[in-house]
Amino acid sequence: MSSFFSSQRWVRVALALLMGGLPFGAIACSGQSQTEKQLAKEAQNFEKENFDTDLTFAFVTLEEFDQKGRLWWKVKAKEATYSKDKKNAQIKDPKGEFFQDGKAVLKVSAQSGEVQQDGQRIFLRGNILATDLRDGLVIKANELEWRPKEDLILVRNNVTGTRQKIVATAKNGKYLTRARRLDLEGSVIAASKDPSFQVTTDRLAWLVEKQKLVGDRPLQMQRYEDKTVTDRATADSGEMDIKAETLTLKQSAQLNIADPPILVTGNQIIWKIKDRKIASNQPITFFNSKDKVTLTGNQGDLDLVTRDLNLVGNVNGGGGSRQSSLQSDRLKWNMTSQAFEADGNVIYRQAKPPLSLSGPKASGTLKDQQVVVSGGRVVTQFVP
Repeated sequence: MSSFFSSQRWVRVALALLMGGLPFGAIACSGQSQTEKQLAKEAQNFEKENFDTDLTFAFVTLEEFDQKGRLWWKVKAKEATYSKDKKNAQIKDPKGEFFQDGKAVLKVSAQSGEVQQDGQRIFLRGNILATDLRDGLVIKANELEWRPKEDLILVRNNVTGTRQKIVATAKNGKYLTRARRLDLEGSVIAASKDPSFQVTTDRLAWLVEKQKLVGDRPLQMQRYEDKTVTDRATADSGEMDIKAETLTLKQSAQLNIADPPILVTGNQIIWKIKDRKIASNQPITFFNSKDKVTLTGNQGDLDLVTRDLNLVGNVNGGGGSRQSSLQSDRLKWNMTSQAFEADGNVIYRQAKPPLSLSGPKASGTLKDQQVVVSGGRVVTQFVP
């Protein structure tokens, strides 16, 4: 008899041997199709051929150890039925713990399951509930596979991960217990209540210990106030710092802010959601849809509370009802008053009346075309 069944480390029998248990899949609905009936029949034949109902035990504890004699996993079940070769066991109402380096890291429960390959793989099915005992991450699914040698849990068929204010759902996923990383794939939605936002994508990595969400696929993000969408963002990839409440959008990034009405574009945009600040150390463009003003620079930042914008490097601005334009090395701009201060190689142009000004510094308001150029040699040119 193999070690799977005979070894004390594998199974402790708490109650008497059950004789003549019901075969798996013996009950079927009367409305089954021929195909479903055939599949049920094949499953029943498989159980008869591979599992021995004379080897069925009630209220058992199954456990397995690693090569150093430390617990790998420990599962209690209402019933366990062993295969004829004693290498596999089917279990009902399993509840137990998964271990890592001899310490319990996850608490699990399910409706049914199967232990395979002398305890090296465990399958759980139906109402899966797995809780990480280290940080409280809760994973729900309909199927779970535990591979203790790989420190890996595979979860399938409608996965939900919950921790503190974050709830993430997907079709499938995997949890790397040592790295404490939950990888989600297929119709992924990650949401937070405070601040209220939602990220949707096709694949997302949740770095639980580092409190980060990382997406390497196109993603969309929406921010809510009282269940109303206020801001939207898209990018080819991105990263969310949950603790700092900061979203970093990468490659073809767009951020559409409702108040003030601004569209921000660039290859990297850092959005501090809680502080209501936007920044980038790469070329960035701000477009105010209300005033029809576009401002660009090699890097910049915007405070959405004070409406103050700072741009540095190759600054260009223009638009508005009078089609004014401004170039400089640095620019400070208020999006409410349109008052500005420009510094370094300033060039100001306006269409009506045609005028061009240049100098070291400039200040004024573009909407009123009141501009003062100062700080050294100033050149004024009237265009006929």
